[in-house]
Amino acid sequence: MASMSFSATFPSTLHDFSQIKKNSGFPSSLPFSIPSIKSSLGSSKSAFLQHGFSLNSPSVSGSLFKSRSFGIYARAATEKSLYDFTVKDIDGKDVSLSKFKGKVLLIVNVASRCGLTTSNYSELSHVYEKYKNQGFEILAFPCNQFGGQEPGSNPDIKKFACTKFKAEFPIFDKVDVNGPNTAPVYQYLKSNAGGFLGDLIKWNFEKFLVDKNGKVVERYPPTTSPFQIEKDIQKLLAA
Repeated sequence: MASMSFSATFPSTLHDFSQIKKNSGFPSSLPFSIPSIKSSLGSSKSAFLQHGFSLNSPSVSGSLFKSRSFGIYARAATEKSLYDFTVKDIDGKDVSLSKFKGKVLLIVNVASRCGLTTSNYSELSHVYEKYKNQGFEILAFPCNQFGGQEPGSNPDIKKFACTKFKAEFPIFDKVDVNGPNTAPVYQYLKSNAGGFLGDLIKWNFEKFLVDKNGKVVERYPPTTSPFQIEKDIQKLLAA
């Protein structure tokens, strides 16, 4: 895919997601404007560059792509932690996220009919199997807000993930991740990691990495492979 130039002021909608649309069901243009960049992209750099994105603007310093310490974001993190939230699992039972205290978490909004589904579920299962005994968990939240690609019931979603992809990581109740009915846990995640496109979750399989203290330390776009996140997971597990 050809590289894409962004204007210095980012005044318009992001266009030309043709390759992503072809592979994953992304719309050819996204129905929202891009806010100004207020933070560096951290380890998300590799995913954007590998998938053909470039920032050809004099106002975007090359230092934007330099590595940075975990936990530096456009918005200061609140004192609240992830452990203060209770969510429903795929079977409708209440789960306090405090049960994951002391673990490194990868939180992802999943879908069963997306072009990214097979690669993400397969890689997530592989990464989970590799690190689950080292204090790592994946928390999957089904969402039907992107192209209607998670239309099934909770039992349908559970059967799909656990049978086809042998997913052993926790899967939760279907939620909204954008809009007026956004689940509180996603309000928290987005407010603590604004990311390249601000508060909006862009598509299925966007990912948040959370440290052992329940703080969001990194956010990755949907096209970031779970395998690309392994080094960041290893770093937090060793901390």
